[in-house]
Amino acid sequence: MNIFPAIDLINGKCVRLEKGDFNKATTYELEPKGVAKAYQQAGAEFIHVVDLDGAKKGQTCQFETIQQIRNNCNMTLQVGGGVKDFETIEKLLEIGVDRVVVGSLAVKDTALTKKFFEKYGAEKIVLALDVFIKEGIPYIATHGWQESSATTLDEILQTYLSDGLEYVLCTDISRDGMLQGPNFELYRIYSSIYPDIKFMASGGVGGLQDLEILKEQKVYGVIIGKALYENKFTLQEALEC
Repeated sequence: MNIFPAIDLINGKCVRLEKGDFNKATTYELEPKGVAKAYQQAGAEFIHVVDLDGAKKGQTCQFETIQQIRNNCNMTLQVGGGVKDFETIEKLLEIGVDRVVVGSLAVKDTALTKKFFEKYGAEKIVLALDVFIKEGIPYIATHGWQESSATTLDEILQTYLSDGLEYVLCTDISRDGMLQGPNFELYRIYSSIYPDIKFMASGGVGGLQDLEILKEQKVYGVIIGKALYENKFTLQEALEC
């Protein structure tokens, strides 16, 4: 299982939100490029960066900080937050981003998102699907978690299977930033239904035992943010898990 340490950015600073709530943001006095370098030195091969300002505004904007992160590490870098057009993707790829994360647009404009797959290939596109569970069914939450939709996770996955959908970052927003454990059942079920999709678990990882369970479920990767900032375990421990 691949470990993706996360850097969430607001105004060039490392932050973590609780349940995706911009009013519940904790800012850490850490320089993003320094954090990225430390992650690489610890042995990480992947890094996950989210422009939360971009997610909220609907337009990626922290290119300078993302460039600094790229310049300070050679890990596989995936970036999301406000990716809405070809211009943004081109700019991120020029910076040296390896995979671009497309979030709410994948729900709101499937035609455009399909064009991204066509132009850049499935290996460059990660769909970030944030879900909330209602009566046992995962529904999609969109636009920086500020809106909920009537679209189910299955409907979105089915929409993009014909485009070669390869990477899906799935977050149960009720778990995010709470350090109370991921939604294991969600990842177990969807990894078995869609064996060709590489699922990345996100939200709620609070201890090494969470990683061990996800690994047993053969999840492709896991995003870890707050647990590292708050020293629940070290990145080395996670990588050895």
